[in-house]
Amino acid sequence: MDLRVLAFVLAGGKGTRLYPLTKERAKPAVPFGGRYRIVDFVLSNLINSGINSIYVLVQFKSQSLLQHLAAGWEYSGILKNHFIIPVPAQMRTPGETWYRGTADAIYQNINLIEQTDPHLVVIFGADHIYRMNLREMIEYHVRKRSQATVAAIPVRQELSREFGVIEASPEGAILGFHEKRADAPPMSSDPGRVFASMGNYVFSTQLLLDELHKDAANEDSSHDFGRDILPGLVGRLPMFAYDFQTNRIPGDPLDQPAYWRDVGTIDAYYEASMDLRSLVPELNLYNRQWPLRTAGHQDPPAKFTFDDEGRRGQAIDSIVSGGAILSGGSVRNSVIGRAVRVHAGALVEDSILFDNVDIGRHAKVRRAILDKNVSVPPRATIGYDLDRDRIHHHVTDSGIVVVEGRRGSVEIASLQI
Repeated sequence: MDLRVLAFVLAGGKGTRLYPLTKERAKPAVPFGGRYRIVDFVLSNLINSGINSIYVLVQFKSQSLLQHLAAGWEYSGILKNHFIIPVPAQMRTPGETWYRGTADAIYQNINLIEQTDPHLVVIFGADHIYRMNLREMIEYHVRKRSQATVAAIPVRQELSREFGVIEASPEGAILGFHEKRADAPPMSSDPGRVFASMGNYVFSTQLLLDELHKDAANEDSSHDFGRDILPGLVGRLPMFAYDFQTNRIPGDPLDQPAYWRDVGTIDAYYEASMDLRSLVPELNLYNRQWPLRTAGHQDPPAKFTFDDEGRRGQAIDSIVSGGAILSGGSVRNSVIGRAVRVHAGALVEDSILFDNVDIGRHAKVRRAILDKNVSVPPRATIGYDLDRDRIHHHVTDSGIVVVEGRRGSVEIASLQI
């Protein structure tokens, strides 16, 4: 059965809990895994699943995200139905406002649905770390004759206030929807966990259009899928929860558990990044049948120089991206971004270094996140004296030091006259 599927990626979130990493960028544009951005996960999932008609809805501090999309994601293929297009708020509501909620974001772009006339519309967030075969969720939607399908995953009950919680029958039919409530009901099969919405939806097109128009006309609505539209659908028509744990990625072992992380805080972001260093990481970036795609950077290979005691360029249990040079410095248990420099005698441990970071001679960095373009002076230390670090940097309760980056200069071409 051939289905026309249109995708919307909601990439306009502020990501306030990831501050200061989101001080100058939207959360989907935050680097992850050395050479990637968080938005790369949802876009790769869509493309790998054969969904090639994608609108990316942007809003807050979108310049970094737009530059990343332009560097490798925006395309218009030979076929007119192959595209990835960023879309700002269209100000189509009466008050000409920015997006007021997730449902309003789609409503402001409802003309894009009407003019493409898809059978299904998939609406996915851009701020989680995960891999997902959307074909399986769409097949489930069709098999169940569902009108709206919500991807869901069990999480600990104490986290219920952070998610929309689904009550579902053993067959997956949604019986109730509770948005970010501490008293949300647990799963009947596992009283210690709740069935949490991942914020990823498949809608039959006509239903979505009807509900968006109704919601836009409701002055009492917060214009959000989780708070308004989904609860309003319960009991009215077939709506199902798709269990993400059943999702299988081509090329992965059959017993590979589904991986999904909400990197909403600095600590969660740090832990997900450190997951990548494992000998057999839960998140497999090396599956050639399901590649994680990103912007096409023209980087030279990483380089490690010198082999003298106390001056050895080496990286152990770490990820090192293209263009990085470890010139007599050591890296352990860390994620190193593009074009990073670690000079002689320097030591970086349990840390995340974004692009263009420079670690001076004999400097030491421990349990830290260094944003783009940070330069650590020779013999300086970060992460060794948290009281001192708090004076100059952001330090989480768990002791992770976040060093803000400086804005890089933009070089423009000269004109000879």
